[in-house]
Amino acid sequence: MSTQADEITDVIAHPLQQRLPTPTVTAWGRYETVSTVLVEVRTREGYVGVGETLGRFAPRAYAELIHSGIAPRIVGRDPADIAALWQIMRRTLSGRAGGMLIEAIAGIDIALWDIAGKVAGQPIARLLGGMGRDRLDVYAAAVNWVEDAAAERELRAYVEQGFTRIKIKLAGPVDAACRRAEHMRRLAGPGIGLCVDANWGFRLDEAVQVGNALSDNEYFWFEEPLAPEDEQGYEELRARCQVPLAAGESNYTLDQAQRLVASRTLSVLQPDIARSGGFTETRRMADYAAAHGVAYAPHIGMSGIVCETASIHLAAAMPNFRILECECDRSPFKVALADLSPACLRQSGGTVDVPTGPGLGLEIDWDAVRRLTVQ
Repeated sequence: MSTQADEITDVIAHPLQQRLPTPTVTAWGRYETVSTVLVEVRTREGYVGVGETLGRFAPRAYAELIHSGIAPRIVGRDPADIAALWQIMRRTLSGRAGGMLIEAIAGIDIALWDIAGKVAGQPIARLLGGMGRDRLDVYAAAVNWVEDAAAERELRAYVEQGFTRIKIKLAGPVDAACRRAEHMRRLAGPGIGLCVDANWGFRLDEAVQVGNALSDNEYFWFEEPLAPEDEQGYEELRARCQVPLAAGESNYTLDQAQRLVASRTLSVLQPDIARSGGFTETRRMADYAAAHGVAYAPHIGMSGIVCETASIHLAAAMPNFRILECECDRSPFKVALADLSPACLRQSGGTVDVPTGPGLGLEIDWDAVRRLTVQ
């Protein structure tokens, strides 16, 4: 191929929708159908990069923003100028950074890094500097907020699959949440690490009660107990209970993570690469956390194989990486979209391998994309 500067020729957004094999049940409610957007960036030299945009609902709206708002700004430009392209894409809309724009940028940014890896013939983890990791610790996500017998079955299934760390979903009322936390600890025993995700399910005083129960039962973190805007509430919660706090999946850009990281209110920062502006911005968050002694643990949730794989590459390169969310829904977004099996199927003994192929190290099944595309 030519050694001259390449250029972007197409940016294509594929709005996808799926029905989850097993509904996800959290403090927010019951999820049976979710969406995402697969982003494809093509270049004149024949490279194709793929990314994923976190668009849980209304995926066609994201696709329209990408096609009519962002793509015209970057077509014709050099795909290697990722930092400059990020700034150009950011100026698509005015106002404070966040929402659909940054999520849309995330999908394109991931695709640009995929291209960069393919051009270099290297996995993205190595392009980012690398930490010499070929496997990452993972935790199973998650035991849903369902009736006791179903929760017990889910917990046992994760243990049988070899997971040594597991996430438990909790919601109100407080007494029920505390009982569930205690019951899961008794069932799991002392050899299994447990953490909790509350999905903003509590007010401050409630979160203190739940947090104390988690501390008593040796949970390793309490994730998103409060709404992300309630930064003062997080600071007060940190002062009133001993369990480590984790949050960050709701942050779009570094400025939204700074206060709770700089104050060390959070022990763990959890940005989602498909929401937080892709590799470019999420890496800034992880680096900032590292500078303040805060761990980095990628959020993945109900996203697909592209988001998961991108998260693995960034995690493999960050010095403060702690543990990776291993979403075990085995949905079409994870098992059907690419030739790489999802982490929940690749994990062994609570760890998963880092892909070694160029770029993201996966190939998309475009027939599956067509089947899942929203018409």
